[in-house]
Amino acid sequence: MKFYIGSGFKNAAMVNKLAEKLKSYGWIHTYNWANVSVGNETREDLIAYSRLELNAIDESDIVIIILPAGRGTHVELGYSLARNKKIVLFTENEIEFSLENTVDFYELPIIDKVVGDVDTLVKRLVR
Repeated sequence: MKFYIGSGFKNAAMVNKLAEKLKSYGWIHTYNWANVSVGNETREDLIAYSRLELNAIDESDIVIIILPAGRGTHVELGYSLARNKKIVLFTENEIEFSLENTVDFYELPIIDKVVGDVDTLVKRLVR
């Protein structure tokens, strides 16, 4: 299974942890943006990163979005929806899915929502 993980940089450690666990089951990570150093990017760098991320979503069988998300994460979610990808929204805190915090698109029936820790998510994905 090929996968992509979208989230904000504040969740980079969790992205790496989840990716390693899924790869241990033979899954293929199409692109890991969490390993890209940030700080002195040019506009051209940002364009290149965006292209890598879009290509990685295209190559993926499943897109996992970790909440709370960063600014670009909702673009990744929208692109994944447009490309008819299987999408899983994951959070450790169910407050992300409360009516006050949810986003309309989170509620689409084609999106699978998981609340728990990374191990809970992995078990759900690999079954």
